[in-house]
Amino acid sequence: MKRRIVYIDNFLAEHGATPTTGVTLTALFEKEGYEVIRAGTKKNKRARLFEMLAAISNNKDALVLIAVYSTSAFYFAWACAQLCRLLKVKYIPCLHGGNLPDRITKNPFLCGQIFAHSYTNVVVSGYLQDCIAKKNWPSVLIPNSINIQSYPFLLRPAVHPKLLWVRSFHSIYNPQLAVKLVHALSSIQSDVSLTMVGPDKDGSLAACKKLAEELNVADKITFTGRLSVTDWVKLSASHDIFINTTNFDNLPVSVIEAMALGMPVVSTNVGGLKYLINNNVNGLLVNPGSAEEFTAAIQSLLNNAAFSAEISKSARQSAEIFDTAKVLQLWNKLFTEA
Repeated sequence: MKRRIVYIDNFLAEHGATPTTGVTLTALFEKEGYEVIRAGTKKNKRARLFEMLAAISNNKDALVLIAVYSTSAFYFAWACAQLCRLLKVKYIPCLHGGNLPDRITKNPFLCGQIFAHSYTNVVVSGYLQDCIAKKNWPSVLIPNSINIQSYPFLLRPAVHPKLLWVRSFHSIYNPQLAVKLVHALSSIQSDVSLTMVGPDKDGSLAACKKLAEELNVADKITFTGRLSVTDWVKLSASHDIFINTTNFDNLPVSVIEAMALGMPVVSTNVGGLKYLINNNVNGLLVNPGSAEEFTAAIQSLLNNAAFSAEISKSARQSAEIFDTAKVLQLWNKLFTEA
């Protein structure tokens, strides 16, 4: 048995929440022979924080990994980091939030208490690594991973306006833009359709359905609710273009998955997306909030089969660097050094 790891994250899938990266990582670590203790399974926030702190206190000889997000869960990470410092427990924050740079700007003191005193800081994208580097905090880049074999590649040499959107329905991901895009496209592409996959987080699902009715495009949009990865991967075979409408992002796994499937991705150019997508090479980037730019980008794919095919092939090649086997090598190297 390799060393013990305490992983601090929001493990709330059994309560209906979308599984976090921690769910995937801890399963991989266990397969590698590490003893993993998950902390953050309680639905009640106070009980969850107590569980996190207790896991650290009861495992002072373990290496503690702390998932850090830009939302209210940031304060869980701060509290856990301070306890690690107090008990002299080695800890490594794992930065995920696409809006963390804004958090660092607004709360530099609290962020310094987390990131400046850790063994190192794991960042999943060059976007966050650049942000960390500006503060002279240590970091190592280990991206999110996928099992590339689970994503069958389908070349899209001639695409149709069959759009797919996969994300939680939350205002920061701007799902209503996808509905507006369908309305904008419908005037020039009568056969446009959109499937939106994901659970509701803040009432945005109802808002999207209402907007679809108001814009008279409800018959062109299917809302599936939350689907397993296996189910939405199967669904992707009947779709041609993946859209990512978010206002904030880091390194979204759903976009990597879509690229692995060979889907041309049209995404807003925010956060870490430019580190993942090379515009007009392995995907297309547009300004956030612009249905017009999305429409133009999609039209460029519809009107040029050769361009669509090149994007499709390049997307798959780019996704292969995120294969689990390659990413696990980076984690093992880090654990050995730590």
